[in-house]
Amino acid sequence: MGILDKFKAMLKSDKLDVDERFELLRSAISGTMSNFYMARERETKQVVGLKIAKQDKLELFEARFKGLNKPSEGQIATSLHHPRIVETTEFGTTTKNLPYCVMEYLDGPGLHELIHNHDRSLDGKRLNLIRQMAEALAYVHEQEFIHRDVCPRNFIARKDLSSLKLIDFGLTLPNTPDFTQPGNRTGTPNYMAPEIMRRKTTDQRLDIFSFGVSVYHLCSFELPWPKPPAAKAALAAIAHDTVEPRDIRQHVPNLHPTLADTVMSCLRPEPGQRPQKMADFLEAIQEVESEFDA
Repeated sequence: MGILDKFKAMLKSDKLDVDERFELLRSAISGTMSNFYMARERETKQVVGLKIAKQDKLELFEARFKGLNKPSEGQIATSLHHPRIVETTEFGTTTKNLPYCVMEYLDGPGLHELIHNHDRSLDGKRLNLIRQMAEALAYVHEQEFIHRDVCPRNFIARKDLSSLKLIDFGLTLPNTPDFTQPGNRTGTPNYMAPEIMRRKTTDQRLDIFSFGVSVYHLCSFELPWPKPPAAKAALAAIAHDTVEPRDIRQHVPNLHPTLADTVMSCLRPEPGQRPQKMADFLEAIQEVESEFDA
């Protein structure tokens, strides 16, 4: 082996050879920014979640913050430790120069799947899940981040629906002026706060709006606004400050009134009219004992 080959081998040794270390147990689940795999470590036999970034999407996203000291998804995810947050244990770069994260594998349904299937096993369990969703997001905010993609797809529940965890920090940014300037129109359109589409300065209250839409969808199996045609799906958030959302009680007449009012307050178009912190949401529903009004 020549000197150049040895140097290349030394560089490669610091990078993850996916096939050498892992057995991929399922085909990739394709996300906006990455591919996610259920994988088994060949040496330890431990089953983990393996997330590998899509280079083109990552470069496009990172280009928005050129010249800024933006933390990577791996840096953010490994700094978060909370019972309601997926535990990320490792991050780095693969031998194909793609960023990766290794995390605990959550073996349960996403809330989007339960909503899509109109799963009645949610009945009686939503209130506990909603509180846990709020606790997860409150923790992210306490760590001075904005998640920026709060939606049912990014909450994974246990099979018995007794608990859940928040996942996916691919779009997450620090809650600092450098990263809250107008123009970053990222997120999932049906859950996106109107200030994003209107190119206004953003803050953590955009997550509170997206959280409110997610809880509305979870409780009613409907969205607050009519779903646009597939061809115009990316523009869904334009209606979020021009069209009044349908009151959630139109879909769920027996929803506890305090819960209904608090969810609707999250959907107000002006950030200053929403709950200002997730702690405010939790405090508002503190005395609610059941998702349905007795």
